[in-house]
Amino acid sequence: MLSLIVFCLTLSVASAQYLGSYYCQTGRDVAVHLFEWKWADIEKECSWLAEHGYCAVQVSPVHENRVITDPPYPWYQRYQPVSYKMGSRSGNDAQFRSMVSTCNNLGVFIYVDGVFNHMTGGGSGVGSDGSSFNADSKSYPGVPYGENDFHGSAECQTSNGEIQDYNDANQVRNCMLVGLRDLKGSSEYVRGMTSDFMNYLIGVGVAGFRMDACKHMWPGDLEALYGRLNNLNTQWFPAGTRPYIYQEVIDMGSEPIQASDYTYLGRVTEFKHGKNLGDVIRKNNGQRLSYLSNFGESWGQLSGTDALVFIDNHDNQRGHGAGGFGTILTFFEANMYKIANAFELAWQYGHVRIMSSYNWPRNIVNGVDVNDWMGPPGNGGVTANAVCFNGDWICEHRWRQISNMVRFHNAALGYPVSNWWDNGGDRIAFGRSGRGFIVINNEGSEFSQSFSTGLPAGTYCDVISCDNNRPPCGNSGGSCRGEFTVDGSGMAQITVPSGEDPMIALHV
Repeated sequence: MLSLIVFCLTLSVASAQYLGSYYCQTGRDVAVHLFEWKWADIEKECSWLAEHGYCAVQVSPVHENRVITDPPYPWYQRYQPVSYKMGSRSGNDAQFRSMVSTCNNLGVFIYVDGVFNHMTGGGSGVGSDGSSFNADSKSYPGVPYGENDFHGSAECQTSNGEIQDYNDANQVRNCMLVGLRDLKGSSEYVRGMTSDFMNYLIGVGVAGFRMDACKHMWPGDLEALYGRLNNLNTQWFPAGTRPYIYQEVIDMGSEPIQASDYTYLGRVTEFKHGKNLGDVIRKNNGQRLSYLSNFGESWGQLSGTDALVFIDNHDNQRGHGAGGFGTILTFFEANMYKIANAFELAWQYGHVRIMSSYNWPRNIVNGVDVNDWMGPPGNGGVTANAVCFNGDWICEHRWRQISNMVRFHNAALGYPVSNWWDNGGDRIAFGRSGRGFIVINNEGSEFSQSFSTGLPAGTYCDVISCDNNRPPCGNSGGSCRGEFTVDGSGMAQITVPSGEDPMIALHV
């Protein structure tokens, strides 16, 4: 009996193991979401990402999905699984495996967007890899799943089986989210199917997962699922390395389900982060950059060690989820967006994920973008090749004001914020304990001042204005557009422009 008790305790401890630690090449930790990119294009991009200091790529869902033609091929069809086969408009299994291998060999790791809360919405059809389904009878033979694998009237008592009250945690976790057939996460069979698929991807070489819609899943069910996951592939990762898990939980403080309910399992997406920065940089309700001196936990956000942070994501840049228009900053507000990303990358809080978008004709009518459904550039549901800066693919991760700040971020890893300065308004500066120093100007006019930077004496290149496509920034090839001298006491006279580049950033 004693041995049985010890065995059970061991299983309990193993299943509750925290999976919020990520593995990166030494001296880097920033991830980028290459939203709706094809596997072959990501494979090509990884050499650039490696050279510019990125740690990892979040890819779009990899499973077979529903194909929606009305409206034509929207982005959200990727979030309606039909099976766990590897066939979507991003590519097939062989292309995915090739991408993972190439990127891993370059030291850029892959995080898969995992959709395991639900399957499709109502109706029937054939998925992106040829599997039939009938959502009305809850039949998904490509997995296979049947009616017993989904929550029904026994678990969800609403009149239509959908969530009607977000103040009722049982509804949120047992009823359908906008009609999407809700998987029964307590089922051993469902746990087995999902963990088998995740373990297949781990075997291929992925490093972790963004877990979609975790607010709609019971933490205990996720704990049981995570406990089934294998360690990462030792071809690329040290023996015993656990997969990295970050969980989507939209928590703005008004509902009983909280992001902190999930932090014992892994990291959690901190939506308040982007909203708070958006409000400050937009100057909503009289807010100022000078208020950011204690930004982070004291603003009601998660502990930085629990948070996955971002300025915008694929949902809220379209007005969905937390925030919305007038708050969330996106590439459509380029100057403010650059300020937000520069602050995020220079500050010491959370695990940073950069957004990389495609363009669409945003058209806001009565507070709603009527084109929010539009899928990636392409024709007839076939995604076009990702070519940065061609008007279709925005590639924010390649903007010099962002990519060069990734290197600033890496140079300052592990060093606390220091040398804070502000003018009481919308001009701030701070350092990272001798590793970097940034000045941000959100007042619309140039200013010049002497700053205590904390940097070692020397001449530094402003990385914000540096246009060298191959780092580091420097005088070779004329890439350094702004040089600043720090004297022996750490002081530097810095002129900060307004307009396109309202920031100066220096690092060792």
